[in-house]
Amino acid sequence: MSETVYSGSFVDVELRDGREVVVHGPAVAIVAVDGQDRVMLVRQERAGAGGKLLELPAGNIDGDEKPIEAAQRELREETGRRGGVWTEVASFFTTPGFCDERMHVFVARGVEAGDAEPEASEEIEHVPVPLAEVPTLLPEIADAKTLVGLLLLLRLR
Repeated sequence: MSETVYSGSFVDVELRDGREVVVHGPAVAIVAVDGQDRVMLVRQERAGAGGKLLELPAGNIDGDEKPIEAAQRELREETGRRGGVWTEVASFFTTPGFCDERMHVFVARGVEAGDAEPEASEEIEHVPVPLAEVPTLLPEIADAKTLVGLLLLLRLR
């Protein structure tokens, strides 16, 4: 049994069996590799982290969207990248101790450049990283979905 105790524009909070649960819904993250073996990362402000983070392009699954549709839309909106061969490599709960968000991680190989279409509130810096440099970058990544995605990519190589 659950009871909504807070309803916000981005998340709700429910009491489930006496415990507070942040209701967020499913999301996607994309490890996009272009034809020049560069992984596209983004740097953007994150309120929860108190500053900018270097991370994978990511976003929420809207309505009845399938995870792959949301991933392709988010990559196109945030980076302009499109096309390629897509594989879902993981699906996991981001913080199951207090949140119901399930993250679907995709690897997209052979993506091509295009024009980004960010939301008006998003200020996104594009950071292409040569695939060979990803292992040395890992110690400075503070975002869990990005660590998971990059480590899975390295394992798949």
